[in-house]
Amino acid sequence: MTLLVVGSTGTLGRQVVRKALNEGFQVKCLVRSFRKGAFLKEWGAELIYGDLSIAESIPLSLYGVSAIIDCSTSRANHLNNIELIELKSKYILIESAIKANIKRYIFFSIFNSFNYQDIPIVALKLMVEYRLKISGLNYTIFHLPGFFQGLIPQYALPILDKQFVWITSESSLISYINTQDVAKMTINSLSIDQFNQNILPLVGNKSWRSLDIINLCEQISGRRAQTNKIPIYLLNFLKNFTKLFQWTWNISERLAFIEMLSRGYNASAQMKEILYILQIDKKELEQLEVYLQEYFERIMKKLKELNYKILNNNKSINQTKF
Repeated sequence: MTLLVVGSTGTLGRQVVRKALNEGFQVKCLVRSFRKGAFLKEWGAELIYGDLSIAESIPLSLYGVSAIIDCSTSRANHLNNIELIELKSKYILIESAIKANIKRYIFFSIFNSFNYQDIPIVALKLMVEYRLKISGLNYTIFHLPGFFQGLIPQYALPILDKQFVWITSESSLISYINTQDVAKMTINSLSIDQFNQNILPLVGNKSWRSLDIINLCEQISGRRAQTNKIPIYLLNFLKNFTKLFQWTWNISERLAFIEMLSRGYNASAQMKEILYILQIDKKELEQLEVYLQEYFERIMKKLKELNYKILNNNKSINQTKF
């Protein structure tokens, strides 16, 4: 089976590519920049030029492809209207998949999205889901919570850099998951008929509140966090204000997503049946405690090595002077 991975250079996409290659799949990666995707080629993937904002580049990329795994999403630094990436291009990709007789189409969406349809980025995801449902394709839609990897810039780095950690509400419970585990379950699902034309959650073993993660980071790093809570009225003001300017539309969408978390977002689900079908033991899913422990250990080791080099350099300079 030949897979086309869209969004292959992203946080999730690269893990899907790596896992698929390790499992013996032929993997093609839709990329806008061959230089940026060079590491995927080194792993053994084939790079195919394509840009979701250029409709003409999509159909040709499906030649010889059996399944599509769409890991793409809007980019934080993308200044164009988010709708171009999240909706129009996805419709073209789905239409092209129908014409190319693609055997399997996997799409990643937002967990518990039906409760937040008034938020633009969520509404766009739901429209893509609906288009897949009526497409006739053998689709699988995985609803995802937050990733472990996203917690590093949100919590770990600010604590290490002695910067403020911004939080909105303590009522949100999120079962964060490692992208490597998502990739493993995604690739395993390709051979399972029960996953055809189905919508399933993929979540971690434990639900976390913001303060729980902050406390965990403090315990592991030995550093004190400085937290600052954003009032809801200020969040709404910023969201509405940024809508007035085209260059800040993307910021407005991000603030809208944060608003979803502030309403008491709950991203937890039972995974027992799904893991049983996938033949994966629950214990195989990485725990957040282990992930953060390994991250802080690596960072602390690098900091010690850096300080050691600086001290040695200073000694050498002093010895040279005197």
